[in-house]
Amino acid sequence: MSNEPSATQADLPLDPTALGRAFIDYVTDAAQRTVLYADIRRQRGDQYRKHLAETAPNVLHFAAELVMSGAELARPVNYALARIVPPPDQPVDPAKRPFIVVDPRAGHGPGIGGFKPDSEIGAAMRAGHPCYFIGFLPDPVPGQTIEDVIHAEAAFVRRVGELHGTHNGKPAVIGNCQAGWQVLMTAALWPDLFGPIIVAGTPLSYWAGDNPMRYAGGLLGGSWLTALTSDLGAGRFDGAWLVQNFENLDPANTLWTKQYNVYAKVDTEGPRYLDFEKYWGGHVFLNDVEMQYIVDNLFIGNKLATAELITSDGMRVDLRNIRSPIVVFCSYRDNITPPAQALGWVTDLYRNEDDLVSHDQTIVYATHDSIGHLGIFVSSSVGRKEHREFANSIDLIDLLPPGLYQATVDEQPQADAAQYVDDKYLMSIHRRDIEDVRAIVKSDLASERRFNAAARLSEINLGLYRAFVQPLVKALATPYSAHWMQLLHPLRLSFEWWSSEHPLADTVEEAAQKIKAERAAVSADNPFLQWEKQASDAIEHALDRYRDHRDELYRIGFETIFGSPALQALAGSMAHPEQPARPRPGDSPEHRAFVAQEKAHRHASISHGGLLEAGIRTIFYVLRQRGVTNSRHFQYAIELHHPTSVSVKDMPSFRQIIRQQALLISEDPDASIATLPTLLREAAPEDIRAVAHSIEQLVNHEGDLSAEEACTLAAMLDLFERSAQAKESASAPGSPMPSPKPAPTGRATTIRREASPIKVVSPRKNGAVSRRTSKERK
Repeated sequence: MSNEPSATQADLPLDPTALGRAFIDYVTDAAQRTVLYADIRRQRGDQYRKHLAETAPNVLHFAAELVMSGAELARPVNYALARIVPPPDQPVDPAKRPFIVVDPRAGHGPGIGGFKPDSEIGAAMRAGHPCYFIGFLPDPVPGQTIEDVIHAEAAFVRRVGELHGTHNGKPAVIGNCQAGWQVLMTAALWPDLFGPIIVAGTPLSYWAGDNPMRYAGGLLGGSWLTALTSDLGAGRFDGAWLVQNFENLDPANTLWTKQYNVYAKVDTEGPRYLDFEKYWGGHVFLNDVEMQYIVDNLFIGNKLATAELITSDGMRVDLRNIRSPIVVFCSYRDNITPPAQALGWVTDLYRNEDDLVSHDQTIVYATHDSIGHLGIFVSSSVGRKEHREFANSIDLIDLLPPGLYQATVDEQPQADAAQYVDDKYLMSIHRRDIEDVRAIVKSDLASERRFNAAARLSEINLGLYRAFVQPLVKALATPYSAHWMQLLHPLRLSFEWWSSEHPLADTVEEAAQKIKAERAAVSADNPFLQWEKQASDAIEHALDRYRDHRDELYRIGFETIFGSPALQALAGSMAHPEQPARPRPGDSPEHRAFVAQEKAHRHASISHGGLLEAGIRTIFYVLRQRGVTNSRHFQYAIELHHPTSVSVKDMPSFRQIIRQQALLISEDPDASIATLPTLLREAAPEDIRAVAHSIEQLVNHEGDLSAEEACTLAAMLDLFERSAQAKESASAPGSPMPSPKPAPTGRATTIRREASPIKVVSPRKNGAVSRRTSKERK
């Protein structure tokens, strides 16, 4: 047994005098921190009161001016569209595609998308894009519904499109958390209004994942409690209850860590803490019909991901109708919207990738390893990295052919950073398969049957509440009683009870000012300070263990209750073990006819186009085996048409060309390449050679070409050169018009270029960017 002292023992001063001095220093510092912490909390209370008194409270870091008020619409709502005023040192380009950021109305007030300079709005303006913001007032318009909000958002997006035109692309829309599914519902009903859509931390498949919040509805008996809360609020649901649910998810942070962090860093942490608490304490309200719709149809019913929602005028909300690229940004450390809930709708709607492509849909997902739910919107590191790259690459994303992709953001090589992008990150986009998403979602038929039983039981309990209890509650509840219930909510009391209105506030404020003038912080190696931190870690650990055990009990309880065959039979949700518990949307005869018609149209137009179409088709053909593209490719694509006589009139037409050529290569690569001489027939020789040079630069810049890619590139360059020579021969006086040889297709076709035999091998797989097997990905 060793007699050497432990690390903690070795750090202790052995001299009693030194130990006593360290204790006095610590007690002095602790007392000073206590007063300073109390003063910060006083400022928090003052800030809360001042924020509530504002006409349109928000936490936007940027100045904004009203463009359109939802109160003026035919179906009035408490939403509004505002233009973000660019800072003087950061002008934007009015010709660029506009961005619209929509904040969640899930208990808190608006502004989180522009909470700080490094935010979604800040990233978009840094990339030169004009920005707009859709926010809301604390109180809803009486009778306002979710459908009314969706109609308003469509009107706002339409207005931005009218202000900027669509020649540089339709507006890109960012929906945070709850606003994400709201934006997607709007885009499903009005698909022509939207450019690329980014949904950040958005739950879309509510039965998926493993977070404990998904069990709450079932364990509480369903949505009857939502109806009761709204009735006690005299027809309004207090958003503070939603915030309370978020707080309960992480009791260690709520009850200890957040407060101790301010106390421990009281000299520096105050401003950051107050900024966040301004957002966290800005509680808003929803109408009873709004909240009931959300809980019944989304949280418990899970109807959005299977196209079961029908509007009041008979329109089906089917996410497969969306024609804009959808970017899904989520995090594995998000305990509110884990990746399974953010991505489960993909496997709910589509059987395979061919099914996805047949609906002309482009889906890009990006996952983060460590950021929490709010960090997706407010973290500066995420704002400087992911959101900035989304903004920089938004036009590339808009050009992606139909299919499923994964976006990753990495530090880019120094040479590329200096040449193409003004920051150190590079977004790469990898082709993925539906099976990749299934591996994340991990669908479980038995779990779905349990949630289906919970949804059925919720309907039964809600019906019983409305029949026997609701009339009495509505008769007793008044606006006066609802007002006092709101004031006495625990979260509101935590802000209200301590502010400058308190009798002791002046004394604490004066003491804090004196302490700041003569502050003497204890040294970091003080043993008592170290013990304090160890005690804090122990408290946090204990609360985390409590949370883990509580969540496990929730899971076991839910699975035991709703996994019971008797309860499932009682709820009418019994299903065959191999059958899903809810319907999956199928293909309509109209959709199948549309797909066949579009395919026939593409086949008929395979010889239509010119030099630009030929160049893009060639790029897809040469790199068809690769599963990755990045933000540099958009730069190349723009440069591809620049030196030619071909003019791209606007971004939508350019996007259509890109997607059309990608689909042609995917469906019939040999026929697509065989018609290249026809596409090059009208081009000038110097333009043909310029495009060929651009293609060679693009492909070679990728590096590490395979033997097949090198052969294919050489064959394509040879084809372009022979077409240019044919044009020159035709233009010579007295020369007959020669026809260029057809493009090489088929297996093992040999041509000659610079006296070297080259074989062009038919592709192993079809696709604009081929899918890789799981073995190849590893």
